[in-house]
Amino acid sequence: MSSIEQIKLPAETHIASAALQVSNLERAISFYRDRLGFQVIERQERVASLSASGQPPHQIRLVERPGAAPKPPRTTGLFHLAIRLPGRSALANLLLHMIQEHVNLQGASDHRVSEALYLSDPDGNGLELYVDRPRDRWPRSGDQIEMTTETLDIDDLLDQADQTGAGWGGIHPGTEIGHIHLQVADLIQTEAFYHNLLGFDVTQRSYPGALFFAAGDYHHHIGANIWSSRGAPPPPPEVVGLISFAVRIPGQGKEEEFIRHLESARTLYDVLAGPNGGASLMVSDPFANLVELIFDSANID
Repeated sequence: MSSIEQIKLPAETHIASAALQVSNLERAISFYRDRLGFQVIERQERVASLSASGQPPHQIRLVERPGAAPKPPRTTGLFHLAIRLPGRSALANLLLHMIQEHVNLQGASDHRVSEALYLSDPDGNGLELYVDRPRDRWPRSGDQIEMTTETLDIDDLLDQADQTGAGWGGIHPGTEIGHIHLQVADLIQTEAFYHNLLGFDVTQRSYPGALFFAAGDYHHHIGANIWSSRGAPPPPPEVVGLISFAVRIPGQGKEEEFIRHLESARTLYDVLAGPNGGASLMVSDPFANLVELIFDSANID
């Protein structure tokens, strides 16, 4: 794969959505709707699609597998899904709401590029809620971004919460999926797939046991670590966890370019039918994490 010419991703490339397998759909909907403030935009018997704005496209898709077991330790898959809010006050309002709803946080970190809160949904799927700092304040070393993990000043963050007494109105409608962080078995194979094949730039190599990738000048759209998954197998299909995540790639003709690129690298892909006659490509990383490549104005034959 390393001999294949690297593709160039547009700077506006971003993580569009993620699909999660859950053991109880009603319980999962209650958490994402009532605790986090997402809105259900489509509901089927065992599938619910949600977004922050209440309008399509969806950002989180919950797929029920009744009674699905927890994800086993020492397997690859989801480390956390990172939900990015548009400003500190939006994150502070959400934090205040979660405190009032008795939602348990598992951590709170200052990464210097961002301020982040960590928790899990009822099935143990990891979540990060965060807000970016201004890009001109991100610490850099050459072409690398120097993210760190320090203690977050929770009190200072809560000072940004709305004090007007207007009450909770749901998560900010401008909320997006900021990045996804994966547990992988091998970082060399991870770089070969996400950098050499898919075209994401490596933005940080200095964090022990992890790599970070992004399009454009972002700190990371994809994180990957081997902290508890070095050499580990994928989880079995009957457990909760990540089903797939979607990367939206803008630009006319990018879908044809990607098809030629994947075929030249002898990488298998599936074509998925989308709304309005569009289509996307589904590929698998070396650890069975499914990645959907969505192209603006795509019409793949």
